[in-house]
Amino acid sequence: MAEILAGIAPIFALILAGHGLKRLNFPGEAFWPDLERLTYYVLFPALLVDSLSAKDLGGLPVALPALALVLAVCAAAGLLFLTRPWLGLTGPAFTSVLQGAIRPNTYVGLSAAAALLGVEGLARAAVALVVLIPLVNTLAVVALNRFGEGDSRPGVLGVLRELAKNPLILSCLAGLVLNGLGQRLPFGLSEVAAILGRAALPLGLLAVGAGLRFQLAQTRPLALASVLHLVFLPVLAAGACSLLGVDPVSRLVVVLFTAVPASASSYILARQMGGDADLMAAVITIQTALSALSLPLAAAWLG
Repeated sequence: MAEILAGIAPIFALILAGHGLKRLNFPGEAFWPDLERLTYYVLFPALLVDSLSAKDLGGLPVALPALALVLAVCAAAGLLFLTRPWLGLTGPAFTSVLQGAIRPNTYVGLSAAAALLGVEGLARAAVALVVLIPLVNTLAVVALNRFGEGDSRPGVLGVLRELAKNPLILSCLAGLVLNGLGQRLPFGLSEVAAILGRAALPLGLLAVGAGLRFQLAQTRPLALASVLHLVFLPVLAAGACSLLGVDPVSRLVVVLFTAVPASASSYILARQMGGDADLMAAVITIQTALSALSLPLAAAWLG
């Protein structure tokens, strides 16, 4: 437990630092959106391509950990859809609870996997992203199309088109293709990607902290989303791993990616597609704060 805490504590220290710098308006309001775009479109893709292309993935288990993730996320989402009539939530609030229950913060997940498992954990986490990102985005858009308010609804085909342009998915696929061909990036680009990748995790975590918004929201849906994501989803994932016989290292990665807080992009999707954006912002913030305690517990007890 002490080793897990030592590995995860710097992650939340950087998130807290990012929030403090944003509150101090340093280095300026315009800096943080640009930093988020830089990490999303350049630094994290470089990290993923470099880690996947450089790692020997020959014996890396993929199918069973991926199936465990799919089972856990679909079970949590299915439970919410089935019980929605009895939850007493408005349509937009329900969509924010759903997003808060299933969407992982990839920056925190990758950072935790790298901190606890090194390069191997980063490679396994990147493979998990290829499964998780399309799944949770599709489920979220289905819910928003059905229960959100407003006219800006791209539909499932629209979100699939967006996923086809997602830089994290594309970089994971590029890294896997290069690995399968036994190649690294040509013309010295591997060294460039490695240098950029080293900046991805700390700057991404600072951006997570800068995006936190502490504000009042409905207590019951906020608590529901947080319990489902930080407690119920990791327990489901650990149970699925036990049922399928997932190896211990992959099991820890699966647990980490189900125990991290909700993604900051959930707020953007809620705002664009008629969800409860204020509730979504509160869910992201509270879950990020609570996961400083729940994430190491989940890694120690379930991983």
